Amino acid sequence: MTTTAAGPAQPIDTLVVDDDFMVARVHRAFVERVSPFRVVGVARTGEQAVAAVDRLRPHLVLLDLYLPDMFGLDVLPRLRAAGHDCDVMVVSAARETDAVRDAVRQGVVDYLLKPFEFQDLRTRLERYAERRGRLLGTVVRGQADVDRVLAGATGPALPGPVLPKGMSAETAELIERTLRAADGSLSASECAALTGVSRVSARRYLEHFHIVGSAEVSLRYGVAGRPERRYRHRDRAVGGLSPAGEVRA
Repeated sequence: MTTTAAGPAQPIDTLVVDDDFMVARVHRAFVERVSPFRVVGVARTGEQAVAAVDRLRPHLVLLDLYLPDMFGLDVLPRLRAAGHDCDVMVVSAARETDAVRDAVRQGVVDYLLKPFEFQDLRTRLERYAERRGRLLGTVVRGQADVDRVLAGATGPALPGPVLPKGMSAETAELIERTLRAADGSLSASECAALTGVSRVSARRYLEHFHIVGSAEVSLRYGVAGRPERRYRHRDRAVGGLSPAGEVRA
């Protein structure tokens, strides 16, 4: 299997679909902070989304499910029937198991629950961009290549999920090992002090582990300002209230 030579990243045109114009504005601002994504339009209803895809031909649609005229997933079969092959990432407060199951069945590339922070969306967009770039540059020469494509990876088999752009496997291993060994939960600042990385870097890796499901987040209240986010490896996590009075997020 071979891939094309790397060149300048081509823009990934994105359509934001959300009935709340303030939320749509925030999501648009988030997307435009992540290279190479660019927002080409915003739609507030299912009908507007279908019309916008037909007119703008985006590569990716960020799709809310609670739309005023139809359930968001009902947009997908209409897009496919019209011949559009854009990818769809669900961004919704819908936590119903049936909604998640139906989204997976219809081939969404990711499912992000509201509310979320910029880093949550950034990690997913970067992961999508990397996967999309590899797929576009892949030449299939045998069954092994097909298997890798169907598994969502076109490179050599990796021991774990592909890290987002800018993250190193060595630092990820260090952060995860520290988190796993911690006696209780860790804040980003505490993790930074234990590992020697910056607090910003520690926070980014910890959030990545939360997104991929290997860490849980709890909120510690009682200090000035915003509640402190604390992280615990799932191997050591238990539900409910922690001994330190942290509330599971």
